[in-house]
Amino acid sequence: MIGAFQPSHIPRLQERGHLGIKCGLENIRALLGGLGHPEAGFPVILIAGTNGKGSTGAFLAHMLRAAGLIVGWTTSPHLTEVTERIWVDGQPIGTGALDLLLGEAFETEVRLGLQATYFELMITAALSAFRMTGVEVAILEVGMGGRWDATNGTDPILTIVTTIGLDHQEYLGDTREAIAREKLCTARDGRPLVLGPSLDPDWIRPLLPTSPVLHPAPRLGPADIRWDHSRVAGRHVALPGLHQLDNLATAFEAVRQLQALGFPIPEERLWPGVAATHWPGRLWKVPTLSGVWMDGAHNPEGARALADHALACGVRPHLFFGAMGDKDLAGVAQELKRMRPLSVTFIQGDAPRYAKAAPLREAWGLEAPLLSIREAAAQLRASSDAPRLVSGSLYLLGDLLRELGIQPF
Repeated sequence: MIGAFQPSHIPRLQERGHLGIKCGLENIRALLGGLGHPEAGFPVILIAGTNGKGSTGAFLAHMLRAAGLIVGWTTSPHLTEVTERIWVDGQPIGTGALDLLLGEAFETEVRLGLQATYFELMITAALSAFRMTGVEVAILEVGMGGRWDATNGTDPILTIVTTIGLDHQEYLGDTREAIAREKLCTARDGRPLVLGPSLDPDWIRPLLPTSPVLHPAPRLGPADIRWDHSRVAGRHVALPGLHQLDNLATAFEAVRQLQALGFPIPEERLWPGVAATHWPGRLWKVPTLSGVWMDGAHNPEGARALADHALACGVRPHLFFGAMGDKDLAGVAQELKRMRPLSVTFIQGDAPRYAKAAPLREAWGLEAPLLSIREAAAQLRASSDAPRLVSGSLYLLGDLLRELGIQPF
């Protein structure tokens, strides 16, 4: 976990945020080649999709680890610490190890005359970490889209696409078909492509640029849905919400394909992995706080799943909402208003991307109060008789958790 010294390369990484997003795989391929191709030392699974990538990865990583495999998993964004993005055998990477691997990536970048983005450097560090620790399988969450995402510089044995909705339209296109084409570039000829239960194979097939073998994930059977968990056939599902059962079904189908590829995965270890799955920020009960839940839903599809869950469970929370200004604020508000929250409070962080008071109030049609991160944290520390739900952005959750002094992992 996090060491006691100040690292020298992580601040350099943070500075790369200004480069934004870069289309193309040249940088990542050159970096990996310059480091001796760490990605060639283990099988890779790619997970693409608009929503559900992290939760599907969490279920899959925990199931495979419970089955006895040494698992590497990289995800984004992080909540409080950048080390959360690289998970090795059940733990985030240590700060010292990340600093060492970033140093190697920066040295390779200089030697090759490149200028890599934040995400390219993190994926390079993650793959080097997986080689260093001898993982037996690596799960890579696609950052955005798929065609030009740094994770697509690898050669996956299996690809997963969870859902396809409208998000990042300025980069991926403004129709579901255009966005699907970008995400489906992560599939490989003749290799398994697992589709989440909401995706129709007949719709997907004409959009594919390659010829993978499609494996639609069947939905799980009847479930007992509670606000804080679910049960399927008497078995505990740690991540609550009907939508999480689709993510779980997708992870189970991925396991079946791995078994068909020869991975030694005993069936009896899968459900213990499901019960042990830990994935903060996804309808997550915050430890040490009274009745506070956090969910990072940031687009209309994610907000719809959250509202549907609240309605199904008959829960009307006090809602604390903050979001990035470049998101579909009106679409998210329309979905979340369906849960008829007892009250709405807006939160605005210090970062320039945060939506300001006027756009928030216009999107919601409410003159709700606006709090700073510090003010919101103070309110969340107080007790409440009704559940309090914080939502709108994973970045918001991270800022609040840092202010509250709570470590999610």
